[in-house]
Amino acid sequence: MKTPSISTLSFILFVIFSCSCASVSADGHEDFLECLSEEFHNYPSISNVTYTPINNSSSYSSILRFSIQNLRFTSESTPKPLVIITPEHESQIPPIIHCAKDSEVQIRTRSGGHDYEGLSYVSPVPFIILDLINFSEITVDAVNKTAWVESGSTIGSLYYRIAEKSPVLGFPAGVCPTVGVGGHFSGGGYGNLLRKYGLAADNVIDARLIDVNGRILDRQSMGEDLFWAIRGGGGASFGVILAWKVQLVDVPERVTVFTVQKTLEQNASRLIHRWQYVASKFDEDLFIRIIIARANSSSSQTGGNNVTLNASFNSIFLGGVDRLLPMMQESFPELGLVREDCTEMSWIESILYFDGFPIENREVLLNRTQRSVRYFKAKSDYVQTPIPEFALEGIWRLFFEPEADEAVVIFSPYGGRMDEVPESSIPFPHRAGNLYKIQHLVYWEKEEDQNSGRYLSWIRRLYGYVAPYVSRFPRAAYINYRDLDIGMNRNEGRTSYAEANVWGMKYFKGNFERLVRVKTMVDPRNFFRNEQSIPSLREEIDD
Repeated sequence: MKTPSISTLSFILFVIFSCSCASVSADGHEDFLECLSEEFHNYPSISNVTYTPINNSSSYSSILRFSIQNLRFTSESTPKPLVIITPEHESQIPPIIHCAKDSEVQIRTRSGGHDYEGLSYVSPVPFIILDLINFSEITVDAVNKTAWVESGSTIGSLYYRIAEKSPVLGFPAGVCPTVGVGGHFSGGGYGNLLRKYGLAADNVIDARLIDVNGRILDRQSMGEDLFWAIRGGGGASFGVILAWKVQLVDVPERVTVFTVQKTLEQNASRLIHRWQYVASKFDEDLFIRIIIARANSSSSQTGGNNVTLNASFNSIFLGGVDRLLPMMQESFPELGLVREDCTEMSWIESILYFDGFPIENREVLLNRTQRSVRYFKAKSDYVQTPIPEFALEGIWRLFFEPEADEAVVIFSPYGGRMDEVPESSIPFPHRAGNLYKIQHLVYWEKEEDQNSGRYLSWIRRLYGYVAPYVSRFPRAAYINYRDLDIGMNRNEGRTSYAEANVWGMKYFKGNFERLVRVKTMVDPRNFFRNEQSIPSLREEIDD
């Protein structure tokens, strides 16, 4: 096929971009599209990865929807990007940053789309999406136990590529395989190996980042302050992170998994209460989380309508069943674990087990799409003293309300390695002193204003109910479970340090101040921003 001349290509791009300028010009940002046509005259491929709502509306819509993992942000009223760009080469990104800065258009960077509040693909002010879906290369060095992982990769694909090279190497990241590496690592990233090896971000040893000036930096050239900030401080505040170098960890050839389910009638409340005292003190090779949700029961005595609650004690042990059983008998005999409950398998098979896939279907880890995408709202908490049994029963009562039909709470234990890493090691501060973390979730199927409002109200009431029993001063939260209810920046104008500190302390505690200093140093004009991005002190000085 004949390659178009530079002048021809520039004209094509100008026509493509100009057709969508009508919606942009109202906000004075038509210069952004014109700038792109000028900046990319040397990049013939850019027109193939640039999508606008008018000229390629079907492609634009499918690209936009493909990585949206929360249907709350798919309505007609949800603000849409002016342009979506899916670059294929890192050299294409600095001109995009330049044009966005020049025309005062925000950039939202998306890797997997699991941002709970949609901040990677929604903005109330004019914005573009820089979608890193094409940055998905993974290079595993099994000899040196390292891997380079591009930010558009999913953690499932990372696990798959590691297992291709070695059955005794793994990585401590999340359970859901479709989560994008870029956001997951930059927010901390925890999973069922955290008691043994800490967070994903604890095991990042290098990174490649494009800063606000378009420079491509690695750990050495960005400096230790910025490298510290992007490992748990939310990378989107500091630039576009292209790739991460991670330290792989040792896993045994065989691990043991089990899921023991108990209903309220089977003393689930008493077992959960007891779990709080022992789960963080288990051997670091043992991780037992609890997933609590409604279930049907013909013998339910609570809540009526044959409904009860089910607690799933879901576990991985880095070793064989013969070592696990005596350990459980000593530490948590109340659960009644027996050999028949346990299954030995490889580490990569345990990844599939935890996400509910058949363990022989390894290729599913390469799939970027979730089996089910629904409407949901989530919140998080950290627990430092055991919640009394009567208070747990108060939570259960909320679960018998109609809005809780598909609600879930997940208790994930701490201890082990999490007790050993200092709070200031990386921005993620939630370490020693926490017994476990709670993830509160409520799902619903249809987007009806009156219904979605009821579900949001329900989870906020749940969050309010548990307030006396979770961390305080601040009431801590996990940044990868974004929650705009706890505070946010102004969409227009400048956000002061005091305003951002309201939510910043909850995510980062004492590390927030250092994050602000780093932000002020590397992005003083606060170009990379969103509703919960780190603010720059330079803006306050300029005022």
